[in-house]
Amino acid sequence: MSADLAVTPHLTLLGRELSFTAVRAGGPGGQNVNKVSTKVELRFDLERNTTLTPAVKARLRAQNPSRFDADGRVLLVVDDTRSQVMNLELARERLAELVRRALVAPKRRRATKPSRGARQARLDSKRKRSETKQGRRGSWE
Repeated sequence: MSADLAVTPHLTLLGRELSFTAVRAGGPGGQNVNKVSTKVELRFDLERNTTLTPAVKARLRAQNPSRFDADGRVLLVVDDTRSQVMNLELARERLAELVRRALVAPKRRRATKPSRGARQARLDSKRKRSETKQGRRGSWE
C-alpha cells in the first residue's frame, strides 16, 4: 500500500487504490543491476476508485488505452533512475498527470458557417488567381 496521492488541491487518490512492485531493471548500473530491484510498476485500481466521476474514468480509459492491464488497472512502469524511491515518485507524478488530463472535459464543437464576407473574399481570391493563370497562357508561343 502507498500513501495517498494529491492530484489537485481538491482531489486525492487514496493509498489503498495504489499498489507498486519493484523489479529488476536492465540498463546501466554495473553489478548493482543484478542485485537491486529499482524498476517500479505502479498500479491504480480504477474500478475501486470512489473519488473520480464516471466521466473522468471514461476519459482516462479513452486517453490511455495501452496503459491498462488485463485486470483493468492503470499500469505505469518507470526505470528512469537507479533509485527505487525516485522511480516510485516519478510513477506517482505521471499517474497524477494522467488523471489531471482526464479531469479536463473537452469543449463541445459548435458548427459554424463562414460569414458572407468570408465567402465573398474566398471567391474573389479564386477569381484573381484564375485571371493570373489565364494571363500566363499563350504568352510563350
